Amino acid sequence: MTETSGPPTEPERVQKALARAGLGSRRACETLIREGRVTINGEEATLGNRVDPVRDRVEVDGVVVPLDPGLVYYALNKPAGVVTTARDPQGRPDVSRFYPRGARVFPVGRLDRDTEGLIILTNDGELANRLTHPRFGAEKEYLAEVQGDVGDRLLRRLERGVELDDGVAHAKGARLAASSGGRTAVRLIMTEGRKREVRRMLSAVGLEVLRLVRLRMGSLRLKDLPPGSVRELEPEEVRDLYRHVEPGLRSRAERRRAT
Repeated sequence: MTETSGPPTEPERVQKALARAGLGSRRACETLIREGRVTINGEEATLGNRVDPVRDRVEVDGVVVPLDPGLVYYALNKPAGVVTTARDPQGRPDVSRFYPRGARVFPVGRLDRDTEGLIILTNDGELANRLTHPRFGAEKEYLAEVQGDVGDRLLRRLERGVELDDGVAHAKGARLAASSGGRTAVRLIMTEGRKREVRRMLSAVGLEVLRLVRLRMGSLRLKDLPPGSVRELEPEEVRDLYRHVEPGLRSRAERRRAT
């Protein structure tokens, strides 16, 4: 279930709601509806339909379009030394210090204290679940700086799977990023997100992790966001995140054209 905040809103025409969500002009959204690409609670939409932005589920091409104006989405570049929990019983610095003023959000997934990089902050429980539950296969990309050299054989081993104390873990992708002065940077794509999974995998194959940074969650990349900084996501970035966790979906119009 999607968590919401703020007062309920009045029903509005579906094309107006889609335009407000950044799908394009109202006329462009009307075209999406005419083409049969929009559904409301599983039923094909028509131009006369009204939607409750808080309660109704609207999809375009099978992908959820968040319409609730109370939903917010931010990207945070977590610095090393900060714990992901909102309040730490040991008094260590936590991510809540980076929350935008007045925003009631929570972090999507966790990074351990020493790991840096991208964390999504939101109050959208549905998106959070899809990005963290293994059955949706959301990708998380990491850059690991390790001590020593890493060859193709070791990269393939990480992809085939490494036995850990809680089962086999494997990278969806592993490749060499850079190597200099006895240190090697490796890019890893993961889909599970078990506790300290990347560090434990690399340790299991004999690699000491010197630095670990998450570069990407789903379709969202860290890019040049400075450590400790937060920015609000654009509507298209939120839709791309939903697309990432609902791969292979096609609109009814596309399915009709294929038959």
